[in-house]
Amino acid sequence: MSKSSKNKLHLVAFNIPFPADNGGLIDIFCKIKALKEAGVSIILHCYEYGRPQAPELNAYCEEVHYYRRDTGKNGLFGALPYVVYGRRSEELVNRLAKDNYPILLEGLHCCGIISNPQLKKRKIFVRTHNVEHDYYRGLANVERNIFKRYYYSSEAGKLEQFEQILAQCSGIFAISKADAEYFSKKYADTPVWCVTAFHLNDKVSIDEGGNDFALYHGSLDVAENNHAAIKLVKEVFNDLPYKLVIAGKNPSKELRDACDASSNVCLKSKVDTAEIQSLVHKAHINILPTWQSTGIKLKLLMALFYGRHCLVNENMVKGTGLEKLCRIENTPQTMKKGISDLFSKKFTQEEIAKRSEMLETAFSNRHGAEIMLKEIFPSR
Repeated sequence: MSKSSKNKLHLVAFNIPFPADNGGLIDIFCKIKALKEAGVSIILHCYEYGRPQAPELNAYCEEVHYYRRDTGKNGLFGALPYVVYGRRSEELVNRLAKDNYPILLEGLHCCGIISNPQLKKRKIFVRTHNVEHDYYRGLANVERNIFKRYYYSSEAGKLEQFEQILAQCSGIFAISKADAEYFSKKYADTPVWCVTAFHLNDKVSIDEGGNDFALYHGSLDVAENNHAAIKLVKEVFNDLPYKLVIAGKNPSKELRDACDASSNVCLKSKVDTAEIQSLVHKAHINILPTWQSTGIKLKLLMALFYGRHCLVNENMVKGTGLEKLCRIENTPQTMKKGISDLFSKKFTQEEIAKRSEMLETAFSNRHGAEIMLKEIFPSR
């Protein structure tokens, strides 16, 4: 496919998507790669926030531009969500207005420019990563710090109001079936398509057999993940004879203390993406409960592409289409039973083939890119 103007796309990212080392940024980086492989020339726009500029992105994009994110306290007190307030750049709008290429905004975070008069006649699509106000309310519900809890709760209310701006965009690419149903119902005049998360996995790669430990992994400085890990230590593995490994950066003191007090739990906090993937691959069970039913978790896809048995609760898989590949248990007691059952079962070649058949088609990055391109470039 020639790099004609018909195949150029502005992509606006809420942060710098390299290195691809957390959920939303993995989705963006792998999307960029998949779109490039499909023949699209990408003009990437990144807000800078806590990460250095990444020359590596030049290998995948025709142009890369960076913009300062305003992180001042003034953004906390207005009507706009804080995550949106700091990502409104006139420099970005002026650059976008120089041509007529379609625009893809990553997350509600970047949608503050949709109503700008300079972009009134543009094709602007939005990639939603969650129903954001539900996500923030979930964070508020499990946050112990009173100030953070107030921030999450306040931000949830602002995000719910601001979300109405999606009615002005050309289309929404939702990350899960459940999210697509929500947006379709709420914004009936805006086209909505389900495009599952883009991810680092190309092929299913799982070893038959088993091992002697279960794994929970995630960014432990996220309140939701910290909450899930503590519940696993104190309520699920507290009287089981099996070993649990918890892997992730920045665990809370409460989680560290809980792990120290447990004889069968090992906490690994100094881990990179490669080591996480290795642990996922080696574990007998990847156990991934969540108390927030939002979006689709990239760590779930990693576990299904690289890991053996996968035990989750309903919130983790609801509306994802992945239910048939997991054992679903919703209470500590039924999780205990599920863990005991799965440790008695080797992972078989038949189960690996079942994963391959489903994941390498409907959940491949190539498939996701094809859906997006069909809608963004209907005449290509």
